[in-house]
Amino acid sequence: MNHHFETPNLLLRPRTLEHFEACIAMDLDPHVTRYLPGPWDGGEEHRDFVRSRIERDFGEHCGYWAIFAKSAPEEFLGWVSFIPYEAVGPELEMGWRLVRRAWGKGVASEAAGRIVEHAFLCAGVERIVADAHALNEASLAVARKVGFRFVRDGEFEGLPSKFFEMTRADFDARRG
Repeated sequence: MNHHFETPNLLLRPRTLEHFEACIAMDLDPHVTRYLPGPWDGGEEHRDFVRSRIERDFGEHCGYWAIFAKSAPEEFLGWVSFIPYEAVGPELEMGWRLVRRAWGKGVASEAAGRIVEHAFLCAGVERIVADAHALNEASLAVARKVGFRFVRDGEFEGLPSKFFEMTRADFDARRG
């Protein structure tokens, strides 16, 4: 995966080991990982998980992109992903995570919106999914803002979650 993207305000670059320590530092902020199951303590399990996600080939159009503001192109703001659900599929899912200083500025919506376009226009998918902890209002708002439709309440790794989807028809209808 070697796709680079731009939006009006952002640069999206394939996430590499160059971004590893920034990803670990972001995850160590308990506010960032508050609603996420995982080993977010900087230990070996956490580091191995992040490294494996960075090094894995998720396919030609899939992967993780590191997010940077055009105004500060070296300052890591987080990532956005388009990968097989839970890294195994068969469904394709989107996700996003930002450093706290980037919250509330439209960064996640702008980055995720660009990857949604990529998914439907370049990768040619028919459906993508997303989920978020039921109390993570900011992430739920991003999902809705970029065009995901709420499908159902459920659990993800034992945590209350809301599940969303977007079909090609949904995407086309939003584009008018």
